[in-house]
Amino acid sequence: MFAELPLAVLLLIFAAAGAVVVLVSIRATHMADLIADRTRMGEAMAGAVILGGATSLSGIVVSVTGAAGGDASFAVSNAVGGIAAQTVFLAVADLLYKRANLEHAAAEPANLFQAVLLMILLSLPVAAMAGPDLTLWAVHPVSVVMFFAYIAGLRLSAAVGEQPMWRPVETPETRHDEPEPENDPDAPVTRPALIFAGLVVVMGLCGWVISQVGGAFITRFGLSSSMVGSLMTAVVTSLPELVTTLVAVRKGALQLAVGGIIGGNTFDTLFLVFSDVAYREGSLYQAIGPTDLYWLATGMLMTAILLGGLILRQREGPARIGIESVLLMAVYASAVGVELFAA
Repeated sequence: MFAELPLAVLLLIFAAAGAVVVLVSIRATHMADLIADRTRMGEAMAGAVILGGATSLSGIVVSVTGAAGGDASFAVSNAVGGIAAQTVFLAVADLLYKRANLEHAAAEPANLFQAVLLMILLSLPVAAMAGPDLTLWAVHPVSVVMFFAYIAGLRLSAAVGEQPMWRPVETPETRHDEPEPENDPDAPVTRPALIFAGLVVVMGLCGWVISQVGGAFITRFGLSSSMVGSLMTAVVTSLPELVTTLVAVRKGALQLAVGGIIGGNTFDTLFLVFSDVAYREGSLYQAIGPTDLYWLATGMLMTAILLGGLILRQREGPARIGIESVLLMAVYASAVGVELFAA
């Protein structure tokens, strides 16, 4: 259906779907904040579970659609390219938060644990790529391990958030996770939850549209699946994370902003799990190439840098941002350069 459309129409559809995702994500951020306050879940967990999963839905539709169509590289590069893009969004938010280094002000043990979980989940596909080609019903055992590791990790993250075994040092710049005065914590959560669910459906439909347009670009112009996945569809479907992060920072919900990125990235590793199930030609991990592995390594490196910044909690660095933000932007720019050169 999309393959025969003129280029101008394809670009218009692509831009329109991206714009809808961005606008919907702004409303979704407000709803997630309400849900966090009314359920007393906390901003870090709400960002990781509710907001992170919702804003990732359009991306998961893109990856699964690509895998079902037999394009393993497109499915994987969209997933791990999105993780890299979303991580660098925190550096952008750090630039805009003038009071202190964002990672310093948003100190939260649950976010540290989520970052560790993300590194574990990113390492498992690398092991699957390097290991033997084993499948059961065309699904690699690593996908099963990743799914249950994610579920177990969420439970442990919740425990860390509710009963932390250590607390960050208090400074004047430390921002506490407290309900906003206008958000009554005893108010019903049903209405914001239903609105949030409706917004999630819209983001999922937009993800399908973006995947179809991305596939048309690959077929029509002979572009590499890795380049389209990591630099086009991944960035567009990651725009909700950028918007929600900036909106959360502006509202002062710093734990929600950081948790949304890290939690969203953690959820994005499930793109690989669901894509492996959708890919019927064998193991997804054995069907991808060196460029996709490079983006996996980039995601792990950027997550490690972010985790180091969260632990270091530098108050001010170059240009009033943390050194981790400078490194994140440098690593991502280098990865984009490598992708374009390899293409």
